[in-house]
Amino acid sequence: MEDRYLLQLMVEWGADEALDDTPLDRRAAPNPQTKTIFPEPVVAPGLTEPPKAPAPARPAPAPKGAIPKGAARAAEIAASAQSVAELKAALAAFDGCALRDTATHLVFADGNPDAGLMLIGEGPGAEEDRAGKPFVGPSGQLLDRMLRSINLDREKFLITNLIPWRPPGNRNPTDSEVLMCLPFLLRHIALLRPRHLVLLGGVASQALLGNALGIRRLRGRWHAVEIPGLEQPVPALPMLHPAYLLRTPSAKRETWADLLLLRRTLDSPTRDSSI
Repeated sequence: MEDRYLLQLMVEWGADEALDDTPLDRRAAPNPQTKTIFPEPVVAPGLTEPPKAPAPARPAPAPKGAIPKGAARAAEIAASAQSVAELKAALAAFDGCALRDTATHLVFADGNPDAGLMLIGEGPGAEEDRAGKPFVGPSGQLLDRMLRSINLDREKFLITNLIPWRPPGNRNPTDSEVLMCLPFLLRHIALLRPRHLVLLGGVASQALLGNALGIRRLRGRWHAVEIPGLEQPVPALPMLHPAYLLRTPSAKRETWADLLLLRRTLDSPTRDSSI
């Protein structure tokens, strides 16, 4: 029944190809090859040519005239955390972001911190605020179904948000709020040292990539993101946010292409390690 449900879901998304002609034994040891961070270019459906080798991207610079008071303090506090537990405690005690005062709970992370795959969204909604966990509402349930269709569940990735507190009315976070919370996210990435990032939606993608392009132009290829404290850039794949897919079902075909690209990358023998 579960396989039939997932097959129906993929057909509804516009799936028009399989990952391979034959079943793949993911338990088998990969062939020994030179390990690289980025796999060979893969053309996602909807793209006409393989993407160029990604140039390392830096987190978004502060908008002119919009550097919030206390941003340097936020960076110092985040950098001082030597473990994920310390980082969570520091974030819970941080009083430099007004969203903390209107939220019910700090929404930190969920899933497997050792999986090597980290998903990053924008911020919690009402259901997440009540539960204190990311992506548990309608968009989170859709995301779980999306990822199960390529054999991923929360035991195989960790999921978090750029903004750990719910903005009132589920509004978009301001530039000031992004800049106050971004140091904690960057430190979270540095402490976990993931092998791949998935950036869900335009806000998270622009903040991590330092790129003002819209998500429809950023998706479909891997980008390299330089993270303070890590020796090498981390491959990051921007994708449409599942909340957008709930409003715009016609975009599911693009998301299916990105899911195939993610699965192929994770299965590639040239990736740096197993998930």
